[in-house]
Amino acid sequence: MPRVMLILPTETYRATGFLHAAEELGLQVVVASNEAPTLAALMEGRVLTLDLRHPAESAERAADFASRWPVDAVVGVDEASVLTAATIAERLRAPSRNPVQSVAATRDKRLLRQRLTENGLPQPRFVALDAGAGASDIDSAIAVAGLPCVIKPVDLAASRGVIRADDRSAAGAAVARVASLLREICADGSVSPMLVESYVDGVEVALEGLVHQGVLEVIAIFDKPDPLAGPFFEETIYVTPSRLDDAAQDAVHQRGARRGHRTRTAARPGPRGDPHRGVGSNCHRGSGTFDRRAVLADHPRRVRRRTRGNTVAGERHPSRGVWTRERRDAHGRQGLRVFMLPIPAAGILRGIGGANRAESIPGITGVTLSIPVGQPVVPLPEGDRYLGFIFARGDTPEAVEAALREAQALLDVDIREVPPGGIEPPSTG
Repeated sequence: MPRVMLILPTETYRATGFLHAAEELGLQVVVASNEAPTLAALMEGRVLTLDLRHPAESAERAADFASRWPVDAVVGVDEASVLTAATIAERLRAPSRNPVQSVAATRDKRLLRQRLTENGLPQPRFVALDAGAGASDIDSAIAVAGLPCVIKPVDLAASRGVIRADDRSAAGAAVARVASLLREICADGSVSPMLVESYVDGVEVALEGLVHQGVLEVIAIFDKPDPLAGPFFEETIYVTPSRLDDAAQDAVHQRGARRGHRTRTAARPGPRGDPHRGVGSNCHRGSGTFDRRAVLADHPRRVRRRTRGNTVAGERHPSRGVWTRERRDAHGRQGLRVFMLPIPAAGILRGIGGANRAESIPGITGVTLSIPVGQPVVPLPEGDRYLGFIFARGDTPEAVEAALREAQALLDVDIREVPPGGIEPPSTG
């Protein structure tokens, strides 16, 4: 039985999907995470504790592990794990679709912008800025990027720390706010820089796919019907299949195909309709459409060979040369929609009611809550999590989008503010 090492950050919500996919494919799994499970002593050869902040050190620990329990492939499941996964794969000489150098570029928005510019993909104007930048540095950055502009960390994801500024005063405040966030989360004292970019207006979509033998295989294009205009970029609804016309979808496909790696990317059309990489990468989360079986079975050569062709079927679009996946449920309904539940305020999560009522709405297929009651919650731009997800299927995007909004309105989120001093107010019952 082939053995796959899954790099699973403790805080990820993707673990269940990948573990189920591995079970379906008959793969033996090694869970490598930044915290050991409670029963680790009883799971010899199946768990490995790594410090995901240090890929080279993690690679050496993985090599020692693999000397006793050989590993056929290494897969990182989300943004926090892909660089470590690529480094481990290189150290183990395991087959990998993602060279370390390429993955590093996707984890640093400066490098990503530079690489995409070098390959002729339209980009917003951008300038790197240190966290300790002064007023003159901010003025120089604005002179290049223009106003409005977007300030963002170079190495965070999920819209964390991303702020739009419409004037010089707002830009200065945004730089200070992002710098404060970076100092707070950089435990080793090395504060990463940020980018100041020109703001690109327009409809935003997300493309999700795999690059197989140099060809982009598109899994889905997602529409985002709620406007993302700032000052913060909190995403809510994703809808597939896209309602863009064929010409617009072809343009997104063509730009995505030039990116050249496993991709979850967002794009906005610029003034002439060309898709700009104006909103970063790896933005799609939690929709459930990213096929984990495709990643596990179609990713490494040895696993693909030893799973005897148990991959996910797809068919090539005659004009685009990429895969399209007709995803229908047992009732023949096409398409999937997800509502990512935002965190409305900072405090302690005391409960979320109404989930059963929300699930009873026609078209709603599930409500998943990802933060336990009693945990602190923080909204964007400082926060890094969503409360959960509402999933739906249906015959038309419009009908299911309406169902998602109705379901979200039925949820009763109880967040209690923590007063100065950090003492939680007593429960009222």
